[in-house]
Amino acid sequence: MNSNEVRRQWAERTGAYSPEYYAHYGPDKRSEAVRSRLERFVGRDAAVLELGCSSGRHLAHLHDHGFEDLHGIDVNDDAFDVMAETYPDLAADGTFYHDTIEAVVGDFADDRFDAVYSVETLQHLHPDAEWVLEELTRITADLLVTVENEGESDQSQSAEPDVSYVNDDFPLYHRNWNRVFTELGLREVDAESGTRDTVRAFRRSRD
Repeated sequence: MNSNEVRRQWAERTGAYSPEYYAHYGPDKRSEAVRSRLERFVGRDAAVLELGCSSGRHLAHLHDHGFEDLHGIDVNDDAFDVMAETYPDLAADGTFYHDTIEAVVGDFADDRFDAVYSVETLQHLHPDAEWVLEELTRITADLLVTVENEGESDQSQSAEPDVSYVNDDFPLYHRNWNRVFTELGLREVDAESGTRDTVRAFRRSRD
């Protein structure tokens, strides 16, 4: 499966893992994990970007806790309609981009956002689009948070992601995000392993 096919699957997704699916379940422990790192490292006045925001359940959690400068990217055709129905205050107050991450990040200025985060989104990034990761470090002024499924194998020395499939359907690319982002010049300041996901927080290295 190439990167275009991966993007098409998410753009057209309905049912499980669709914007309606995530809106139904609402904010969860991953939302809280992101919020706690943002509050600890950058504060509520930070400009925050979510990668793959879907219908906005994590951003809505931030909005409910006093974060105001919120932005999101999502490729799914239904994401922002569902957001307007489910989280109307967030939809009205936030800034959103209906496109792929690859198509949007290059347009942002250096250090555009105080914080950038992903929740089970970068694990879907096809290897031929890994150039995006360097762009993420470029647009992050301070904090980058990943909440991703890193798989079970030791990938600390691996340059290539392991791949698994959800319901024999779409791929998950398991990467060691510590290795990925420290090699791109960030420093890891927090890490917590859960049942499925690993939460990592990175900050820009300052001379």
